[in-house]
Amino acid sequence: MGCYDCCVRCIGAVPYPSLVATLLVYAGMALFCGCGHEALSQTEVLVETYFARNVQDYMVMASFIKYFQYVIYGLASFFFLYGILLLAEGFYATSAVKQTFGEFRSTQCGRCLSLTFIIVTYILAFIWLAVFAFTAIPVFFLFNMEQTCHDINILAETTPSINQHGWICMDARQFGLLPWNAMPGKSCGMTLASICKTSEFYVTYDLYIAAFAGAGITLLALFLYLVATTYNYAVLRFLGRKGIR
Repeated sequence: MGCYDCCVRCIGAVPYPSLVATLLVYAGMALFCGCGHEALSQTEVLVETYFARNVQDYMVMASFIKYFQYVIYGLASFFFLYGILLLAEGFYATSAVKQTFGEFRSTQCGRCLSLTFIIVTYILAFIWLAVFAFTAIPVFFLFNMEQTCHDINILAETTPSINQHGWICMDARQFGLLPWNAMPGKSCGMTLASICKTSEFYVTYDLYIAAFAGAGITLLALFLYLVATTYNYAVLRFLGRKGIR
């Protein structure tokens, strides 16, 4: 067997769907964890500076942000290890199917392992779908805030009186960021428009968009994992029925 044949067999043994899914999940988690962690810190600064006067009003939100940042550390570690495991399972299934390594064949244990990965990945995809939806909430809030500021600026250019646009407000309490008894809890008129011009607002907005995109990429990677692991299990089960063990 020449060097060329060895290279062809090695390339043929690569589980490309699992490899692409692993790269996607790493890229998605890097965006979600890195940008999400920093966006949460910037959110605390924005709310503390512009929407709440009393420290007690945003203590619950600050505690939630602190704990969720620790959750982000755990998610990054978990998906790093899980991606390696799924990639290894893809290599195993591909090698078993192609019979690349001599006596290495599909076994009952291997098929059971593949089925376990399918179930776990399905559960993870369902959970991550909820995370993806949850990540859209701050993006929706900041998008509405930007559009409200745009409307205020248009009214400010067309109407000389500040009272004409002073009633346009953005209430952080409606989105659950602050309790209903928080004061002021909202920002109105030109005060709100000035917030939208700050660098903190645009940085936070961009970070949340990047985190939302990262969550979407991770969800796509999990669906790709589901397809790959289901196919691997089906082929391994077929080999088992054929007596290739």
